[in-house]
Amino acid sequence: MRDFTHTDGSTGLTTHPVAEMYAREHKAGQLDRREFLVRSTALGLSAAAAYSLIGADAALADGHRSVPAAGGTLRIQQEVRALKDPRTYDWSQMANITRGFLEYLIQYNEDGSFEGVLLDSWEANEDATVYTLNLRQGVMWNNGDAFTAEDVAANFVGWCDSTVEGNSMSTRMGGLVDPDTGVAREGAIEVVDDYTVRVTYPEPDITLVPGIADYPSAVQHRDLIGTNPADHGVGTGAYQIADYEVGVSARLVRNPDHTYWGDTYLDEIVFVDLGQDPAAWFAGAEAGEFDMTYETVGEFVDLFAAIGWEQSEVTTAATVVIRPNQNAAPYDDVRVRRAIHMAVDNQVCLDLGINGQGVTAENHHVCPIHPEYAELPPQTFDPAGAQALLEESGHADFEFELISIDDDYRKNTTDAVAAQLRDAGFNVTRTIIPGSTFWNDWTSYPFSSTNWNHRELGVQILNLAYRTGVPWNESGFSNAEFDELLSQANGIQDADARREVMVRLQQIMQEEGVTIQPYWRSLFRHYSPGIVNAGMHPKFEINVHYLGFSA
Repeated sequence: MRDFTHTDGSTGLTTHPVAEMYAREHKAGQLDRREFLVRSTALGLSAAAAYSLIGADAALADGHRSVPAAGGTLRIQQEVRALKDPRTYDWSQMANITRGFLEYLIQYNEDGSFEGVLLDSWEANEDATVYTLNLRQGVMWNNGDAFTAEDVAANFVGWCDSTVEGNSMSTRMGGLVDPDTGVAREGAIEVVDDYTVRVTYPEPDITLVPGIADYPSAVQHRDLIGTNPADHGVGTGAYQIADYEVGVSARLVRNPDHTYWGDTYLDEIVFVDLGQDPAAWFAGAEAGEFDMTYETVGEFVDLFAAIGWEQSEVTTAATVVIRPNQNAAPYDDVRVRRAIHMAVDNQVCLDLGINGQGVTAENHHVCPIHPEYAELPPQTFDPAGAQALLEESGHADFEFELISIDDDYRKNTTDAVAAQLRDAGFNVTRTIIPGSTFWNDWTSYPFSSTNWNHRELGVQILNLAYRTGVPWNESGFSNAEFDELLSQANGIQDADARREVMVRLQQIMQEEGVTIQPYWRSLFRHYSPGIVNAGMHPKFEINVHYLGFSA
């Protein structure tokens, strides 16, 4: 592997044997551009190098953003949730606020590419067992300390610590975690020099780069791992928290005592919390209370466009799941879970839940845009068969309580499921919980709905949500065959070969009735004309350093 310097001054790999294979597959029509960019940039190619490898204009790379005018205040409609240890962040809204001062090693772009933030470049060896991470030099913490490899190594050690309750980053670290101790393997994380860290897996693992680009991987100062950033405000970003009131608003201002390593434009960013009701968001937009939505949903997509706001749309693997928790009876009976599946037509959920703004899914949480997705036979919608199976299980008289948050698309989707279950003869009670309390117990409800963000790889979402015992396994699913196959899939770089394993993983999800996962969402964001770099991100990310007003 060889280093090179781009015309923009960034460094990276000119090529990689596996990336060259991906480029050939793209040119042969076997990979679309997004899939090629996800695969090749995860290996260490910059977006510019990846575009060049397929003969495309490097200027198409997401790193070539518009340059806004300097100054101004931008107001963003978004929930303002209580902050905590970033490793335990469980919603994107938390990270969108702290991203103003807590940055990431790598970010995932809208075109599917990975781009270094606090990393200048990275390299993966051919079998994805060794990753070399090269830090961006000249970065300073806002407390005056230099950002070094010791910080990166300390964060990896913290991310690997599965003994920390709610630390979903340990799930993303895979084989770096010693299964006997629950912490980082001895020798897995090595400081090579002040600006280089080497990470070594015992077996191939393709998920490292996507994992450290996800929102719970915000990089903390080496002495502050495990703390709440709201309590100290130490970071490498350009902003600082000026005001923070949970459920009301948060205000970031440019930090006058910190010289930021990159470019930034706005003087101030205000996050305005208008609750869960999109009607309130629309009323706030008409009243001039904010300039940009976190997201826009349902019928309000057309309404925001009608008042002249700019619209941004992305196709994603974002979704909703309506899952029984197998740790609670009667959902520990596979016949009950399969009866629930058979009673629900996912097309109805798509139409009634999100106004058809997406495509139907197949109850296994792997999306057609995931490289390793395997097409399976259509699921059977059979309400009569569902009732017969429920009676066979002995739970025909059971009262099913189906829980959701009080909002728009999640509530509407859950209502659609409840109505279909009733039509099939289930006795169903609907419980709707305000957002202020719903999220406290989202992983433990017996039967409820939750939204899940887009992830770049199918194996990522299966690792996060369905592996035995992981923090975000809200379905209580535990299956030894599934876990073993998933570990195998994590080490297969070639998506076609990984798909051969994914076939069985998806089948297990369906056979075990793990979740109703009815559709894949198209995501929308609206913003006032004149705002720059505000497009919708597949994972709801907002990087305030890029935002501004047109020059």
